[in-house]
Amino acid sequence: MTKDLFARHRAVLPDWLALYYEDPLEITHGEGRHVWDAAGNRYLDFFGGILTTMTAHALPEVTKAVAEQAGRIVHSSTLYLNRPMVELAERVAQLSGIPDARVFFTTSGTEANDTALLLATAHRRSNAILAMRNSYHGRSFSAVGITGNRGWSPTSLTPLQTLYVHGGVRSRGPYAHLDDRGFIDACVADLEDLLGHTRAPAALIAEPVQGVGGFTSPPDGLYAAFREVLRDRGILWISDEVQTGWGRTGEHFWGWQAHAGSGPPDIVTFAKGIGNGMSIGGVVARAEIMNCLDANSISTFGGTQITMAAGLANLAHLLEHDLQGNARRVGGLLIERLRAVAAQVPHVREVRGRGLMIGVELTRPGTDEAAPEAASTVLEEARAGGLLVGKGGGHDTSVLRIAPPMSLTVAEAEEGAAILERALRSI
Repeated sequence: MTKDLFARHRAVLPDWLALYYEDPLEITHGEGRHVWDAAGNRYLDFFGGILTTMTAHALPEVTKAVAEQAGRIVHSSTLYLNRPMVELAERVAQLSGIPDARVFFTTSGTEANDTALLLATAHRRSNAILAMRNSYHGRSFSAVGITGNRGWSPTSLTPLQTLYVHGGVRSRGPYAHLDDRGFIDACVADLEDLLGHTRAPAALIAEPVQGVGGFTSPPDGLYAAFREVLRDRGILWISDEVQTGWGRTGEHFWGWQAHAGSGPPDIVTFAKGIGNGMSIGGVVARAEIMNCLDANSISTFGGTQITMAAGLANLAHLLEHDLQGNARRVGGLLIERLRAVAAQVPHVREVRGRGLMIGVELTRPGTDEAAPEAASTVLEEARAGGLLVGKGGGHDTSVLRIAPPMSLTVAEAEEGAAILERALRSI
């Protein structure tokens, strides 16, 4: 049945629509931190639909909220008052840390970042954008234009002038040998030099932890230091929290809070986990920025009642059960367990991350050369052992991405680490 479905997939869907595994997997249902395939095999899910199943599969509070809302009305558009949308916007605005915040809902992280770029360029009357090397911000025309990762940027055509900045990757590049203070100083000097050669850009957009890039991040405080330089020139700071938001990093509710020394960002984008599988994205910005557009704009599906009901129930569950604290505690144990394994596996260059956002970078032993074949081998072996993980990376795809639902238990973390250990030792 799966082979037949694979053949049908290839016959009607684009060739560039990637599938994991030599024998692609059809996931039919899930519960908690586990999913099942069409053959009845059970897997521990350490990727959560690309960090989207944030709390748990089939979370009762969310499924109940969706069913009850579907029984009333599914959708009406933003042309009408929408109680669930207002209620979720109030919660998100209060949690954002942005003063006088306004919230606009979209259907994805791509659309959220696209909206943030529209707001920033309109507010600043500039089409120049600062972006980080190794970054990823979505698959729309404008988002691809600012993505600093060749593997996810299929065209050089773009409506924006993009200028790439150092700093998103701590352990590679020309400043990797410096200590954290020296690294930050060098990156700030690079930014100041870059700005001396161009007209003032509209904004800097940055992921506090780069997702598709392999869960890389700078030292704490880099974006606060950047913020000082940007503020002097009126340049906005957009924090892309599509993957880092809602407490996944454990230490903070938002990724930008590791760089809060100069205050909150001007704009925050979010998506993925807030809907726990439902299509929710959004933008939070100061009122003067959000309200700068001088033409009509709506969203047909952004903020629709059924997705807002899911988001409200999911956010309430996350806060009431302190899943941020769980991500910190269980994620810390998992990172240390994987680092102990990595010390005995020559292909592992680094285990990095925060909370339940962990990257295992693989290279050819004794070198810094990426090993995508090794990453593919581990992905297959982990699946054979009953564990699903993701992949990512910069110049080549050789980082295992680990991001389970934030309700992961200590026993499940140990189980997943043991399976991954066997998979790593099989290289």
